[in-house]
Amino acid sequence: MTNFKLVLMALFLGLMAYAQEKKWTLEECVDYALEHNITVKQAENTLLLNKEDIKASQGNFLPSVGLGLRQSLSLGQAELFPGNFVDRTFHSTSAGLSVSQTVFNGFRNSNVYRQSQLNLETNQLELERIEDDISLNVVNAYLNVLFNKENLETAQAQYDFSAQQLDQVKVLVDAGVQPKANIYDAEATLSRDAQQVTIAENNLKLALLNLSQLLLLPFEGFDVEVIDVGTPSETLLYSDVSPILEYAMANRVEIKVAEKNIENAALNTEISKSGYYPSVSLGYGFNTGANFSNLNSSNSFFQQINENKGHSFNLNVNIPIFSRYQNKTSVAKSKIQEENSKLNLEQAKINLESIIQSAYTDAQAAFKAYQAAIKSLESQKLAFNNAKERYDLGNMTAFDLEQSRVQLINAQSSLINAKYDFVFKTKVLDFYIGKTITLD
Repeated sequence: MTNFKLVLMALFLGLMAYAQEKKWTLEECVDYALEHNITVKQAENTLLLNKEDIKASQGNFLPSVGLGLRQSLSLGQAELFPGNFVDRTFHSTSAGLSVSQTVFNGFRNSNVYRQSQLNLETNQLELERIEDDISLNVVNAYLNVLFNKENLETAQAQYDFSAQQLDQVKVLVDAGVQPKANIYDAEATLSRDAQQVTIAENNLKLALLNLSQLLLLPFEGFDVEVIDVGTPSETLLYSDVSPILEYAMANRVEIKVAEKNIENAALNTEISKSGYYPSVSLGYGFNTGANFSNLNSSNSFFQQINENKGHSFNLNVNIPIFSRYQNKTSVAKSKIQEENSKLNLEQAKINLESIIQSAYTDAQAAFKAYQAAIKSLESQKLAFNNAKERYDLGNMTAFDLEQSRVQLINAQSSLINAKYDFVFKTKVLDFYIGKTITLD
């Protein structure tokens, strides 16, 4: 038994170690989110409900069948002759089978069936929209993790540089080239850089936490595979927004859903109009029964059932004359909803065009900011190298060198931020033109 427990413990620790060592790729993150997201599961359950609605609407075309059984017992006195009462026990059994078939109800059943199919199609599109939004959110969160990882590397590099600088200053102070006060300045710089490393580490943890929560995964041991986005170039940009708009208007789920809602509203109007039409149905009934009493002898149960058989047929026609304005107001409201659904389509197109135009403009601006950040970093590197040479020669104070270094750090951070901002905004445009979002 002890050996079995040890084996289980070893397996558990092995699985935990694997879970901590695993680094999630972007594709794995997206797939996992789509599979486990609660909103996606709720949307999938809505589709199951829609399929049940279709079955129910198909059933409206079928006849309804009912079977009725009745058994009664009465106890009491019965007068056989004037003034002569006796105790009587009376049993009564009856059975009936009824069948009813709707022949015509103003095309209501047909329109309800078409509407149930349309609801399924609409909610399938809604599921696609939810999955698209989740995918884009995961990509954004994943990029944020990569951004913070690179930021941490920069902060760590600055800390390592400051540590080397401190060692160099100590050597120069020991040689009498620099005053001892420079050691304190270098130590203060190293402390500030250590603080920046801590901040960068915390930001990375928060980014990983956000992504793990988005995936509904435990945060402990969660990490992602680093994707080198490299040095993004102008080739990622779109030179014209028109192809994106044309594709989105023809293919985006938001537009298709709005169009389906117009069809649904038109069907609602037709269903409302069915109240003006007469309804016709056919019916068939089969009845039989048997009675027994202790006062007389009757045929056997099955003989009575056979002798008392009866059949009935009926044709029912219901012609609406006055419905207290219910049909009229129902049709009027349905037509108003039709107009609203058409306006919703126009609004969806306006919103989509606005989003894409903004994304296109943002991507152009992000690229310019990225180019400016590259030039700024190059200039700050030259300025810092020059300042360091002057400092080593004793022609610049430690304070001035630190100011130059801070400007270099800021330029590095700005470049990292501009790079990932540009990459994400180009991916948003890829998303709206139907491309699969990757970071390779």
